[in-house]
Amino acid sequence: MNQKVNWFFDKDTKWQKEYQKLRTIILGCGLTEELKWGCPCYIYQSNNIVLIHGFKDYCALLFHKGVLLNDSNKILIQQTENVQSARQIRFTNVDEINDLEQTIKEYVFEAIEVEKAGLEVKMKNTSEYEMPEELIQSFENNPELETAFYDLTPGRQRGYLLYFSQAKQSKTRKDRIEKLMPKIFEGKGYNER
Repeated sequence: MNQKVNWFFDKDTKWQKEYQKLRTIILGCGLTEELKWGCPCYIYQSNNIVLIHGFKDYCALLFHKGVLLNDSNKILIQQTENVQSARQIRFTNVDEINDLEQTIKEYVFEAIEVEKAGLEVKMKNTSEYEMPEELIQSFENNPELETAFYDLTPGRQRGYLLYFSQAKQSKTRKDRIEKLMPKIFEGKGYNER
């Protein structure tokens, strides 16, 4: 147990029992416990294997390369359609965790084997993401914006494309683009300060 991570398990949340049980199971698999993204993350030879996190309606184990796991029990969930690599196992009570304890261990050990084998997830290229019409129009009206956008890292470009595309209405997409133009010119991602 990493003492720096204890605060996560000590804080008063509705998932406290579930978090403790998941921690015990995962530490029993021989992984190193670290704090990443404000959550307990379990590492094998500097590689992220699985993370514990919670939401309003469930807590979860997030396997960083879950898409590469066999998932013989069909329990892995893709959080959103844009998540390419990670997959979750979700829980709503400690009994579910107890019932799946052996399966959880099997998935953790399989995830370790994925790392040992050096397997990588083939990620979509930025060019494979749909470009909102409003962004194309903004590029036509402001070529400097287009240059600044393509000077961004591929990850930042994808972040903007996903954020702009999530808006259902054209007006909202236009507003988002207009509001975030200064960040694009600064070379920052849409959620960076």
